[in-house]
Amino acid sequence: MSTHATPTTHPTHTWQNWARVEGASPTSVARPRSPEEVVDLVVAARERGATLKPVGAGHSFTAIAATDGIQVDVGALSGVLEVDAERGRVRLGAGTHLHELPALLAPHGLALENMGDIDRQTIAGATSTGTHGTGARFGGLATQLVGVTLVTGAGELLTVSEEENAELLPAVRLGLGALGVLVDVTVQCVPAFLLRAHESSAGLDEVLDDAGWFTAPDHAECYWWPGTDRVQTKINTRLPLDTPYTPPGALGRWVDQRVVQNGALVVMSEVARLAPATTLPLNRLATKVLGEKTYTDRSYAVFTSPRDVRFRECEYAVPREALPEVVRALRDLVEREGWRISFPVELRVAAADDVWLSTAYQRDSAYVAVHRYWKEDHLPYFRAVDALMREFEGRPHWGKIHFQDAESLARVHPRLGDFQALRDRLDPDRVLANDYLRRVLGD
Repeated sequence: MSTHATPTTHPTHTWQNWARVEGASPTSVARPRSPEEVVDLVVAARERGATLKPVGAGHSFTAIAATDGIQVDVGALSGVLEVDAERGRVRLGAGTHLHELPALLAPHGLALENMGDIDRQTIAGATSTGTHGTGARFGGLATQLVGVTLVTGAGELLTVSEEENAELLPAVRLGLGALGVLVDVTVQCVPAFLLRAHESSAGLDEVLDDAGWFTAPDHAECYWWPGTDRVQTKINTRLPLDTPYTPPGALGRWVDQRVVQNGALVVMSEVARLAPATTLPLNRLATKVLGEKTYTDRSYAVFTSPRDVRFRECEYAVPREALPEVVRALRDLVEREGWRISFPVELRVAAADDVWLSTAYQRDSAYVAVHRYWKEDHLPYFRAVDALMREFEGRPHWGKIHFQDAESLARVHPRLGDFQALRDRLDPDRVLANDYLRRVLGD
């Protein structure tokens, strides 16, 4: 009999993800307060032939966290557990949210090397689905993990690090929640730094024809408004923390992020939904009114932005050299179909890595992300984009809407078979299975 405290469980409830495109009705919700309680949950589920699924912030656009079994909320497993100041490594509870990290890391003079533009996710959820930022020399968030502790589907507490079970690290860094329930992760941080951001606009073809546009800066990204020939651009340059600077004022930041960016986008999206003929004029207007600005701030404040407008997203990684052809093919597709798309297409890049299921595994990659306002039908657009990306050996982001399965994914993920074999070993009874994993990994 277990001597551990009984995990807190609650009756069934209806769960929805942030995008309101996926939902589930778990039989119960457990909120473990220790790794040992997670072990008890997994062992009990396995003995009863039940399924169990960890959930973080629910910010994935897929049903990767959905379950009709036991939902495990890892929110209580959070905060800093250990700091190796000499090596700049921090062990964090799996339920720690990315937006909590600046305050947790600041006392140690540390920061994440790179971040995406949303920080609502938990560290476990973000790494397990392949969250990434941009920068030709930088990998996704999972590449920053140097160790994890997980409870496998067999109910065993497993430590994976460079010193222990090191051969598993490339798999468990991005495990889709299929290998075990993460209870903590160890992150390789860097000394805290500043970013100088320059936001402007440029011609779409100008950016696509410049071979160094995405690769020369530290971090480069742009947003193309369908139906226009312009892109909004953002170039971030890394600076030492002791660089003199004046951060943006709180009021100015609030107006820019909440009113100009989010408020205006809500209005544009609603108007375009109700009057589709206004979409292209509004897109053209958006490329002109956002203007040009330069500012410097702490890295996390520049990397991330609030996302108050609800949307759906599909994102693919393609070989970096194929980006111009891919974007032009996407432009032709939108024009040919006559679609009026009120959300911009986001373009980013990342360095090749060795994480088995990473979208950048062994190839320098470019990311093409398409969006639709949540009140609009995203399926025709996303299905066509999904089909287009397959022509370019595209790898779908695991946490964003796509229509691929284990058979098609095996053609673009060379280590998928190895991952499936490891899954057989760590979760032989499929305690952690759900419909999404059955589709992308097979039974």
